[in-house]
Amino acid sequence: MKIKATIEKIPAGLMLVPLLIGSLVRTLFPEVFESEAFTHSFTGGLLTGTTALLGGFYLCLGATIRFNSTGYVLKKGGALWLGKIGTTFAIALLIKTVFPDQNNLFLGLSALAIVAAFSDTNGAIYMALMGQLGKKKEDIAAYSIMSLESGPFFTMMILGIAGLASFPISAFIYTLLPLLVGMILGNLDEEMREFLSKGEHLFIPMLGLAIGAGINLTNVMKAGLSGVVLGIAVVVITGAALFMLDRVTGGDGVAGLAASNTAGNAAAVPLSLAAVNPAFSEVAASATLQVSAAVIVTALLSPALTVWYAKRIEKKKVQDIPNVGA
Repeated sequence: MKIKATIEKIPAGLMLVPLLIGSLVRTLFPEVFESEAFTHSFTGGLLTGTTALLGGFYLCLGATIRFNSTGYVLKKGGALWLGKIGTTFAIALLIKTVFPDQNNLFLGLSALAIVAAFSDTNGAIYMALMGQLGKKKEDIAAYSIMSLESGPFFTMMILGIAGLASFPISAFIYTLLPLLVGMILGNLDEEMREFLSKGEHLFIPMLGLAIGAGINLTNVMKAGLSGVVLGIAVVVITGAALFMLDRVTGGDGVAGLAASNTAGNAAAVPLSLAAVNPAFSEVAASATLQVSAAVIVTALLSPALTVWYAKRIEKKKVQDIPNVGA
C-alpha cells in the first residue's frame, strides 16, 4: 500500500491528514478526553502532549539550520527573511491600530492566525521551485537564512513588539532554547545534523495528530473560509513585498514569489503560544485551522504564480535575442 506516497500528494499532507484524523476523534468522541484512564495512558500522551512534541520538533528543526552562510546567500536570504518578518510586523501594527478586538478581526480571523501565517515560509516549496526552475544553488541555499523564521519565536516577538500580546523574557528564552540547542549540535557535528534532521519529518505527523485532537470540527467551515482568505492575502501581500526585495538584491523576482507561502509547521504555532500565554487559549484552535487552510491555499497559488512568472521571463529573454539570420 502506498499510504505515505498518497498522503504526500496532498499539500502539507503529512501535517494535515493526521490533523484531520485527530480532529475527527475529538469531535466524534469528546467524552474520551475527559476519562482519567485516557489522560494517564500512552494514547492520551500522544494525543494531548503537543508541548512535548513541539519541543522535540524544534530541536530537530534547529539542527538543519547552518551558521555558515556568506556572500550572496546571506544577502539574498537575509533580504527575503527581513522582508517576510518586516511585512508581518507592519501588518501587526496595522491590526493594533485599526481593530479593537485582536481576537476577532473579520471572518473570525485573529491577530494570532494572521501573524503565524505571514511570518513563516514553506522551505520545501521554495527550494523545490528554485531547483525546478533551474536557479543557481546560492538561490536555493538562501533558505538556510530564511529558515530562522521557523518556530514560534518571531511570532511571539512580532506580537509582543506590536503590543498585541505580552510575554516574559523567560518565555522567549525557553521557546528558543530547543531550536538553539539543535542549531549548535547540528553545526558542531555533521552526523548529529543528519541524525536529528530525520526526526523533523517524524514529528510532523505526530504533531498533526496531537494538534487535531484539540480541535472540534463544528467551526471548521467558518475557519476554512477565513483560512482561504488568509492564504490569498499571504500570497498577494508577501509576494509583492518579497518580489521587490528580490529585484533590489539582484534577482529577477522569482525567488521572492517562491517564498510567498506559509510553512506547514506554522500550523503548530498557535497552540505553542497558547501554552505560553493563556490569553490565546480561546482562539488557538480556530487559528490552527485557519493557518492550516492558508498552508494549502499558498501551496497551490504560490507555485502557480512563480512558474507563470518564470516562464514569462524566459519568453521575454528569447524574444530579446537578436535574430542572427536576419
